[in-house]
Amino acid sequence: MSKTPLTIKGAELLRAELQRLKTVDRHSVIAAIAEARSHGDLSENAEYDAAKERQSFIEGRIAEVESKLANAQVIDPKLLDADGRCVFGSTVDLQELESGDKVTYQIVGDDEADIKHGKISIGSPIARALIGKYAGDVVEVQAPGGVRELEIIDVRYE
Repeated sequence: MSKTPLTIKGAELLRAELQRLKTVDRHSVIAAIAEARSHGDLSENAEYDAAKERQSFIEGRIAEVESKLANAQVIDPKLLDADGRCVFGSTVDLQELESGDKVTYQIVGDDEADIKHGKISIGSPIARALIGKYAGDVVEVQAPGGVRELEIIDVRYE
């Protein structure tokens, strides 16, 4: 299986989620199952069914997070010899040429992408257009509304 790129922050968030799932969520669902069992007949016990379903979800998520961490290639953009280029993990300030709107994105792994927080996936059209470019370059991105021209204002490695 190929390695999946992940930022340091993304890896920390996954480790924290795994810790919470194993130490808090797993124990609370076990207690909920025990409580539901104490109510008697399990065949018509909605509490028991809900707790078992929750347990199944938690165990599945634990396996998923462990797999993601095992297959992760954690990348620190500060340690890359990027020489001012847009690379995985870099934060890029952009200006749309037509409207003049400015936006800042960090290029992250697929699991970390969150457009509301300015994090775009390495596989997104914008990130693919930016990779390897420098501040001052203009890139064309095929967007649903047509081609957008974006000028790279600054590239940072945070």
